[in-house]
Amino acid sequence: MSTFFEKINQRQQAIASLLCVGLDPDPKKIPAEFLSQEQPVFAFNQMIIDATKDYACCYKPQFAHFAAAGAEAELATTIDYIQALGIPVILDAKRGDVGSTADFYASEAFDRYNADAVTVNPYMGSDSLKPFLERADKGIILLCRTSNPGGADLQNLPLASGEQLFERVAHLAANQWNSRGNVGLVVGATRPEELARVREITGEMTLLLPGIGAQGGDIKASLEAGQGGGLIVSASRSILYPQSTDTGQAAMTTRDEINRYHHA
Repeated sequence: MSTFFEKINQRQQAIASLLCVGLDPDPKKIPAEFLSQEQPVFAFNQMIIDATKDYACCYKPQFAHFAAAGAEAELATTIDYIQALGIPVILDAKRGDVGSTADFYASEAFDRYNADAVTVNPYMGSDSLKPFLERADKGIILLCRTSNPGGADLQNLPLASGEQLFERVAHLAANQWNSRGNVGLVVGATRPEELARVREITGEMTLLLPGIGAQGGDIKASLEAGQGGGLIVSASRSILYPQSTDTGQAAMTTRDEINRYHHA
């Protein structure tokens, strides 16, 4: 049984790319030619996937973009389409709850949608993570230091131990929660100095880096800060809705820039 991170590593080596393409379909931005189709969201995603599949080590559909449009069936079809190409899928759902609800969220991600990995909010503690962590073949990618400016409101709070809260999450992830080797962390590319600190704490653990492209994350600084372990570098809007080029070219350019600074 291959784990998610084994699949990712194999895919990254096969195509020489760390790029994860985020699928955040926005009905206001989807071109008119797709809106008249029976499954407009899937049709748009299919175009994106076909244009970027040679450059993407994985795809990351954002659950809320589908659910808000009532397009959950098109999410399932999108995931099936990607996996039929042999490419892993991270369901960006940011789930986090306790007890039986967490069981159902894990089942939703892995049984209903058959995702290879899911993003999870760890800030309700270990019992809320248990149903996810038990899925040894799946990737559980925990929010640690997120790319949004407001993340500092809580994630940078100092603790009595002298750690900041995001550092405590990194310690727990690396030393207590990762007994099955299926845990990764979300660390925004907009915070290179904190990314370097997470790498120092977690060693070779795989880190998912959102925030390049539209959010302005510095690829060079992020790749240098994150070296020494697994990396998945995510871009969404800059590839889905490029300003001065086409989607395939945007993905290739992003892949190439990542590779320019990546030291395997």
